[in-house]
Amino acid sequence: MLTTSDFKRLAEQYRSELLDRVMPFWMSHSIDKDFGGYFTCLLRDGTVYDTDKFIWLQCREVWMLATLYNKVEPRKQWLDAAIQGAEFLRKYGHDGQLNWYFSIDREGRPLVEPYNIFSYTFAVIAFGALYQATGDEEYADIAKRTFDIVLSKVDNPKGRWSKAAKGARALKTFDLPMILCNVALEIEPLLDEDYLNTAIEHCLHEVLEVFYRPELDMIVECVGKDGSLVDCHEGRLQNPGHAIEAMWFVMDLGRRLGREDIIEKAVHIALREVEYGWDKTYGGIFYFMDRLGRPLQQLEWDQKLWWVHIETLITMLKGYELTGNEQCLAWFERVHDYVWSHFRDAEYDEWYGYLNRQGEVLLPLKGGKWKGCFHVPRGLMQCWQTLERIAAKA
Repeated sequence: MLTTSDFKRLAEQYRSELLDRVMPFWMSHSIDKDFGGYFTCLLRDGTVYDTDKFIWLQCREVWMLATLYNKVEPRKQWLDAAIQGAEFLRKYGHDGQLNWYFSIDREGRPLVEPYNIFSYTFAVIAFGALYQATGDEEYADIAKRTFDIVLSKVDNPKGRWSKAAKGARALKTFDLPMILCNVALEIEPLLDEDYLNTAIEHCLHEVLEVFYRPELDMIVECVGKDGSLVDCHEGRLQNPGHAIEAMWFVMDLGRRLGREDIIEKAVHIALREVEYGWDKTYGGIFYFMDRLGRPLQQLEWDQKLWWVHIETLITMLKGYELTGNEQCLAWFERVHDYVWSHFRDAEYDEWYGYLNRQGEVLLPLKGGKWKGCFHVPRGLMQCWQTLERIAAKA
């Protein structure tokens, strides 16, 4: 059983890692001082190995820097770095109509069309956070207009860039309603209250009543347009990390709404998912699984990924904070031990992202096409602040 002093010690561990090792890494190595924006393809020591810029990672870094400024400490260097990234995005990140590209080159020339809805969702929270930091109404306008575009694309996220054949099997995916749970709260100050409440209720309905399947007692990644289970690769796909991450979004919404029933359901689902996804042979949480135990299309299914484990730390801590459930605390301790002994690089700053099933480093990079300045610092910040709240109440 952890004591008050244990929670304080852990809070300091997460705080120090964030402020003394992880953010200095990104501030030192990711800012493109010549063209603007950020480098995300960084080797173990921070060396840039590719200069292409992926919009959702650019947006995530703007959000992270602005959020640190808003919620941790108003450091001018964080705000300046966020503003330069946002200005680069405002100029080059979209087609002029706020259709956000997937990637651009170092100087801002488009590389991949705006097919990916997550370029849009992270633009929303990036410019929303920067508006809160600066009061610049132009940033608020970009966030609100982009959010409207996101909502208009809910039924067809890829739009004209979809590769599906006409009349093909129609599926709904979990990732968009999941992320919208978080987006809605991130831009709460920008939205009309009735509009916000409607969006929140819709997200909660989708996550807890459509993608959560009582007959499985788990969340699935895809359902039919009518909400039914579908027996195909996509329909059988389980992503424990996604489901667990979504549950801390749901807990935050439950706390905002004063709905203990929502929080309790989120804790139940999170515990079910981590038990299901835990590799009982080597430890860690599987990336992908098949709900019927069939072979997966994803050859990386058994890898252990940084974001899956970091999001689990956040969820378990919040679950313990909000309900006192000792299972959440036990799982936090187990995942904490795994994360700090496997993902943290003791020699260089920042954390590894990709391990093989046995927990060995698979790729020594610190950033790339999918990993940027987001899950590690956000997770450290969330855990630090949650641990401080727990210690204060203990």
